[in-house]
Amino acid sequence: MSLSADKVNDFVVRFANVNGTGSASANFLFTKAIFRMGIYVTPKNIFPSNIQGLPTWYEVRVSEKGYLGRREGIDLMVAVNPQSMLEDVASVRPGGYFLYDSSKKLHKEYIREDINYIGIPLMEMCNAAYTDARQRQLFKNIIYVGALSALLDIEFAMLEGLLAEQFAGKEKLIPANVKALQLGVDYVKNNFKYPLDIRVERRDLIGDAIMIDGNSACGLGAVYAGATVAAWYPITPSTSVVEAFSSYADELRTDKITGRKNVAIVQAEDELAAIGMVIGANWNGARSFTATSGPGVSLMNEFLGLAYFAEIPAVLIDVQRTGPSTGMPTRTQQSDILEAAYASHGDTKHLLLFPSTPKECFEMTADAFDLAEELQTPVIMLTDLDLGMNDHVSQPFIWDDNRKYKRGKVLNADDLEKIQRFGRYLDVDGDGITYRTYPGTHPTKGSFFTRGTSRDEYATYTENGAAYQRNMDRLTKKFNTAKNMVPAPQFYQDKNKSDYALFFFGTSTYAAEEAMDLLKEKGISVDAIRIKSFPFNQQVDDFIKSHQKVFVIEQNRDAQMKSLLLIELGADPQKLVSVLNYDGMPITADNILNQVSKSLSPSLNKVS
Repeated sequence: MSLSADKVNDFVVRFANVNGTGSASANFLFTKAIFRMGIYVTPKNIFPSNIQGLPTWYEVRVSEKGYLGRREGIDLMVAVNPQSMLEDVASVRPGGYFLYDSSKKLHKEYIREDINYIGIPLMEMCNAAYTDARQRQLFKNIIYVGALSALLDIEFAMLEGLLAEQFAGKEKLIPANVKALQLGVDYVKNNFKYPLDIRVERRDLIGDAIMIDGNSACGLGAVYAGATVAAWYPITPSTSVVEAFSSYADELRTDKITGRKNVAIVQAEDELAAIGMVIGANWNGARSFTATSGPGVSLMNEFLGLAYFAEIPAVLIDVQRTGPSTGMPTRTQQSDILEAAYASHGDTKHLLLFPSTPKECFEMTADAFDLAEELQTPVIMLTDLDLGMNDHVSQPFIWDDNRKYKRGKVLNADDLEKIQRFGRYLDVDGDGITYRTYPGTHPTKGSFFTRGTSRDEYATYTENGAAYQRNMDRLTKKFNTAKNMVPAPQFYQDKNKSDYALFFFGTSTYAAEEAMDLLKEKGISVDAIRIKSFPFNQQVDDFIKSHQKVFVIEQNRDAQMKSLLLIELGADPQKLVSVLNYDGMPITADNILNQVSKSLSPSLNKVS
C-alpha cells in the first residue's frame, strides 16, 4: 500500500529515538540537507525533561508551499526506540511508511495492514562495521539518515558537505560518518525500490533565508541593543538565551586591544536575585536583562512591582512552557499572558511583546530595551519553547551599526543646573513619562536613591492619599502613551471583507496563516489580525468591533488573551470565540480549521 499520490516536498517525517543517544545531530543533518536543497522545512524537537533514557521525537515537516507550522499526521516514521513503538506505529497515516530496526523481529502488535514497513538491520550493520560501543550507538543514527537520502532522493553530496562543515577542524571524524551514510544508502539500493512516493526535489524557494532558533536570536538581539548586564538563573527553556548572549558578546563585545569583555553576565543564586540585579543595573544606567520561564516570572513578581512603581527600566525574556507548577518543562504553551501583564500585587500593568519568528525575536529584543528606557518600566517579551528552542526558517537579520539607542528622558548635569528643583515623578510634558537621571550625574541634584513606597512628585515619601492617587493616575496615562509606541498589529484583509476574523499572536501565527488558506478552500473567507504587543492600541479595538465573530487563537486552557481583551478593551464577550490548544504541542492549522468550522457551521450559508 502507498499514499494515494506522489508527495513531492510535502510530507512529515518523525524520528523516534532514545534521549541521550546522539540522535539530535543526525536528525538535524537530515533537516539541514533538505533546507540546503532550497525547500522549506520545519523541525520540532520533542524531548523529555531528563538527560538520558526517555523517549524523544524529532519531527520534520517539508513544505513546498512554505508552511512553517506543525502538521498533523506522519507520512514516514523512523522508529528506533522500542519504548515508544506502539505509539509510533499508531501515529502513521494510512498508506504511510514505518522504518524500523529489523535486527530483531517486529512484534505482531506493531503490524498494521494499511501502512508500509521498511526494515533495516541498523544494529547488525553497526556491530559489523564498528567495534567501539559508543560508535555503534551514534552511527546507527547516521546510517538511517543515509537510508533516508536514498528513499527520499536527498542529495548525498549535500550530506557529505554538511558533515565537512560540522567537523571542520576535526577532519578525522568525517570518513567514519560518511561510511555510515553510505552503509544506509547501499542497503536501500540493494533491498528496496527507491525513491518512495514521498520524496524531495531541489527547489529555489528560500532565497537567502537562514535557520536559527528564537533563543539565539534573542541573545544576539540583546547584544545589538547594547545590553551590558545579564543576570539569570538557569531554567528550561530559556537557558540558551543567556548562553547565546554570552557567546555573541565574546565575539562582538570584546575589546580587540585589551581582550576585555564589555559585558557582565551573572548566574545568580535564584530568580529573585537575578531580577534584583537587573533592576539595580538599569537604575544605574546599564542596559540589563534576564531570561526565564513561567516559574521564574512567578518568583520575580515582587521585584517587577518595584520596577513598575519606582519606574526603573528592565527587560525580561519569558520563554513560556506548560504550567502550572513545574508542569511539563519541555513542552510549549502561551500560558503566562495574564501573569506577565499584571505581575506583582496591587495595580500594575506591564508592556508585553509577542514575537512570532526568530527575526522578530532579534528585532523585538532590541526594541524592548528602547521601550523600557523610554517608558521607564519593565518590558516582558513572551516567546515560548517552540519558538525559543526549535530551529526555524527565518529571513536574515539586519544589523545597522548606526543604530541609535533610545534612552528616553534622561537629564545630564547641565540640564540639572538649569532646574531649580528636580521632580523625579513630575509630569512635565503631560504624557505620563517623567524625567530621570543616572545616580551621581550632579553633585547635589538628581536621583541618588530610589524606593518602592508612596511618594509625591519630588520623590518625597508621603502617605497622602491624594498624592498617591495622582501618581497612579499618571502611571495610567503613561501606559496609554505606550499604546502608540509599541509595535503595531499586522492585518490580513480578504478582498471581500468578511464578518469573521482570526486573532492570533506569537507562534500561533504559522498555523493561523495556513488555516486561513484551508478555510478559503472550504469557501470560508476570514479577515485576521496578528498583534505584536500589549497595551492594545485603538486599531485592535476597532478591528474587533468591525466583525461579528473574532476567533481568538491561543495556546492555553483558560483563554488568557481573550480575558485580556475583555478586561482592557471591554470587548463584547459574544463576539470573542476561543480557539484553544494546550496539550504542550504547537498548535496546527487543522486544529484551528476544525474549531472555527464547527463554530461557524450553523451560519456557513451566510459566508461568501
